Parts: sequence; C-alpha cells; structure tokens
Amino acid sequence: MYVEQRKVGNKIKYYLAHSYREDLKVHKFRQYLGQNLKPEKLEERRKVAEKFILEEIYKYRIIKDPLDFELNSEEIKLIANLEKEIPFKISHLSEKDWKFFSQLFTYNTNAIEGSKLNQKEVKNLLEEDKWPDKSKEDIAEAYGVDEAIRFIRKTKERCSVKLIKEIHKIVFKNSKKFAGQLRKKGEEVVVVGGTGRVVHEGAPQKRINHLLNELVEWYNKNKQRYPALILGAVIHNQFENIHPFVDGNGRVGRILLNNILIKHGLPPVNIDMKNRVEYYSSLQEYQKNQNLKPTVDLFVKEYRDLKEKLDKTKNARIIALQFSPKEKD
Repeated sequence: MYVEQRKVGNKIKYYLAHSYREDLKVHKFRQYLGQNLKPEKLEERRKVAEKFILEEIYKYRIIKDPLDFELNSEEIKLIANLEKEIPFKISHLSEKDWKFFSQLFTYNTNAIEGSKLNQKEVKNLLEEDKWPDKSKEDIAEAYGVDEAIRFIRKTKERCSVKLIKEIHKIVFKNSKKFAGQLRKKGEEVVVVGGTGRVVHEGAPQKRINHLLNELVEWYNKNKQRYPALILGAVIHNQFENIHPFVDGNGRVGRILLNNILIKHGLPPVNIDMKNRVEYYSSLQEYQKNQNLKPTVDLFVKEYRDLKEKLDKTKNARIIALQFSPKEKD
C-alpha cells in the first residue's frame, strides 16, 4: 500500500491506495485520509485506512476458486458410495412423478424465498390454472419455476453463463424487469437474516462475470473427475456465494443444481421449506470453511424424504384407481 498526494489549489489531499490484479484486470482500492495533514496525523489515519482496505480486499478474495483444495480418493469414494444409497433412480420417475416433483419443488423453493402460496394453491395453480387470491408476483414465479423444471429436462446444456441467465429469465420473466440480467454497476447485494444480521455479501458487481466464468471452467475441468453430488454441491454453493442477480439467486441456484444432477444421471432434489435453517447453515459452512459435507448430507436426507413422498402419491393413485367407478360393459 502507498500514500497518494494530490494537489488541489493550495491544498494537498492524501489517499491510501492499493492495486489488486485478477487475470488481466486490475482493481484499485483507495481510502481518503484528509488534506494538509501533519506527518503524525497522516500516519495515524494511514493505519486506520489500511484496516479498511484489507477488509475490502478480503471481501474480493473470499469468493475464489470454488474448490481450491484437493479431495482425496477416500473422500471421493465416500461420496460416490452415498450416491449409490439414493433410494431411487432417475429412470424410475414416471411423467406423473415428474409432475408431482415439479409442484413440490415449486412450492418449497418459492416458500424459502417468502412466497405466500401454500402447497395446495400451487397444485391447483399448476394443474387447473386456478388462481388463488394471492400476490400476482408469487403466482407468476410459481409458473416460472415449473416452466424452468421442464426446460432443464429438455436442454442439453450443463453449465454456462448463458444457461444461468436463461433460467433466471424463465422464472422471473413475468415478475421482474431485470429477468435474465446480471447485476449492473452499482448494484451490490447483502443478504440479511431474520435477526437483521448480515449473513452474506454477494461478490462485488465488477467480479461477477469473472467468477461465473471461473465456475463454468471449474465444472468443465472436473465433470469427469468428481461424483455428481460434489459437482452439484460446488456449483450450487459457489453460485450462491457469487449472487450474480439483484434477486432470485436462491431459486436459480437450486434449479441449476438440479440441472447438474439430472445431467449426471441422478434424480432431482427438493430442498424442503422445513429444512430451510439447515440449508442456510450448510451454505454458511461452505462459505466460511469450504466444507461440502453439510450440503451433501442434506441432499441425501432430502432424497430419502422425496422417496417417501413419491411412494405415498403412488399408493394414493393406486387406491383411487381401485375405488373408482368401473365402466359398464
């Protein structure tokens, strides 16, 4: 770090400055110290400003290579074995199962973000186009999530910035003016918890494109190396760290997660509203310690829960068929 001096008329203004290079781009941090300062006061303010700049540099660097440590063969084998314990396969899902999953996922993923639609209202909306007396924004986003699930089932694309923008556009095209658009200059994101405490700061807007491209590059480099649960967990958690949109990052991240899972032959996963606290804790553990275990454990737990729900709906359909009026000869 170094002190810059700028002469303005008969005054000298002082700044503490530091440059940080990222690929071919240079980010410059500057903190104003004051004007016409005596050496003692300049040194005093320089020390304070240095702490602010170091904190800002930390914020820039905290969102880095999504998996800059090597998983050993035992860790990879352990997670690969967990995949084998998933109680059903994607090939087992009928169209009715997919329809049920989409309704379940749509309700939960929107409820986590504050939607007031209940599960029955989502079902009636998607099955019968029956609108409840609720927010039009919530209704539009329920349709959007359902459409996005159909989209990822059809698309061959796995992970790209273009895909990420397209998912956002599909979900929010009828509720947000910025649907499909990454944050613009001056748009920074802070996630505040229920107690009013800041729980996460998204990447600085200037770094969004670099970090998303880095994430896509990481996936392409490792898609044959790691089990799908690791790929999905890293892509999802790192995406949430970056927070590239003004709003809608949680829903896009969970849909992107499912795109990765199904492209690698695993069933989709639903993050249940009742597990929201556990879900946020797993994101925090990844953000602070790059620990994937809580995320993977949650996925496995949700797969078991989804299997139970699928079995219940199948049994209900069988019973309904058995007791339905038979056609006359």
